[in-house]
Amino acid sequence: MMKKVLLFFAFLMTAQVAYLQSVPSRPTNIVDEIDEVALIADPIESIAATITSADLKKHLTILASDEFEGRETGTEGNKKAARYIANQFEQFGLPKIGEEDTYFQNVIFLTERWDEVGMNINDQDYKHLWTYYTFPNYNSHQPSITADEVIFLGYGIDDEKYSDYKGVNVKDKVLLVYPGEPVNKDSISWVTKSKKQSEWSYDFMKKFKAAKKHGAKAILIIDHNLQKNLNQFRSYLLSPQLTLGKGEEPELNFANNVFISSDIAKTIIGDQFKKIVKARKCIQKKGRSKSVKLPCKFSLVQKKNTSKLVGENVLGYIEGSDPQMKDEVVIVTAHYDHLGKRGSGIYNGADDNGSGTSTVLEVAQALAEAKKQGLGPRRSVLVMPVTGEEKGLLGSQFYTEKPVFPIANTVANINVDMVGRVDEKYKDNPNYIYVIGSNRLSTELHEINETANKEYTNLVLDYTYNAEDDPNRYYYRSDHYNFASKGIPAIFYFNGTHKDYHRTSDTVEKINFEKMEIIAKLVFHTTWELANRDKRIEVDVKQ
Repeated sequence: MMKKVLLFFAFLMTAQVAYLQSVPSRPTNIVDEIDEVALIADPIESIAATITSADLKKHLTILASDEFEGRETGTEGNKKAARYIANQFEQFGLPKIGEEDTYFQNVIFLTERWDEVGMNINDQDYKHLWTYYTFPNYNSHQPSITADEVIFLGYGIDDEKYSDYKGVNVKDKVLLVYPGEPVNKDSISWVTKSKKQSEWSYDFMKKFKAAKKHGAKAILIIDHNLQKNLNQFRSYLLSPQLTLGKGEEPELNFANNVFISSDIAKTIIGDQFKKIVKARKCIQKKGRSKSVKLPCKFSLVQKKNTSKLVGENVLGYIEGSDPQMKDEVVIVTAHYDHLGKRGSGIYNGADDNGSGTSTVLEVAQALAEAKKQGLGPRRSVLVMPVTGEEKGLLGSQFYTEKPVFPIANTVANINVDMVGRVDEKYKDNPNYIYVIGSNRLSTELHEINETANKEYTNLVLDYTYNAEDDPNRYYYRSDHYNFASKGIPAIFYFNGTHKDYHRTSDTVEKINFEKMEIIAKLVFHTTWELANRDKRIEVDVKQ
């Protein structure tokens, strides 16, 4: 492909000279002539032109094939995908910088699944995944948890501005709490003192940790949308769940926890309902929590099976050409894992995230070609397809905790997760992309992406999901967030969801490869600018 491109531009340059010679009356200005030719034969645009819809389709057709069995982390299908990616990096001529002269950074996981889960309240059994659910990777192995009472403890928050634990002894108790956080009649949060909600509303692990810190045996969170959430999490709950580590158990951090239906909560509350209502009104009016003892016969069984497995992040390294800048690294990520198989059904994950993986492979090839031609990049670039995203952003978390290149030297993260489909909003205009996170830490990153789009791709850049009050919380839900949480500017490209999201129907024939090509070129040009500008971008947004 590159040979053809160079021959084409050589032809253009020859034609340009012939044309100028045939018009002797034209004023001669050699600088203008050179500039005009340069505009036609911009070497960076010629490099970007190596990114094609045909190559994207080739990669994705392989990655999302039945042979790869949905690429679930730790499975043979996932390892086949890793080997395919590594083989592409080798063909691009990239060096092996991984462990034992490979392209891999090995990621150690604990895989956890339930052997037995059971809940009984007042001699009535309740069925897991019907009226309650619980995640094995957020719980410790507990053959039996029993109690003669449950303590209602407001929202289960322990914050300096508001605490449900103040003055309450919950050691060895089972707690019942609301989701979210308390607000007054004007919707002002008692935690943030504003209408903006705190992390307590979105990060349930904070409530698990607070309960553990205060010695509680278990915490029950009322889920008012239990059936909807069960449908969303069912495939995840039915598969083995992973955590990072080499033997660490989650009981070191979390109290055992269960999400329960409103009906189960009513059974536990029993004839104490009026006291609960009074306590809730007190919280809303005064911002002061009041616990309520709820007599009931409660038992919970959570028996786990835990084992170890190894996954792989794949390292595609393009070393910088500038001796003064090559120690600085731009990292481009996309997760290549998906949901795997459930019985005979294969979750091929063409859009999620075969599309992102194929995209970064094309970007890696373009960068490798630029290096071969002596064009740069000046800073180094690490193109890193990661594993374990569907298990909780684990592959990228592992890298940020055990980086190959120092975090202090990491300039930015560019993350690509689902870029092959068109959502309902843009059904009549596929040339768009949702951009998330670009201005959260660095205004320069935002401006670089905007400029690259204006100069090269002219996509509609939609920032809807970048809003801090976005209820979907996409900023926190893909691999870029692990870099952003370390203070590294990060940008996330995303096409929005569709009816095939996390279903076996997310297949290759539904992908828009022409759209993918344009997005891939935007990713390339943004990466190129970050890797070649004289001054490293700065973190200039106050948090």
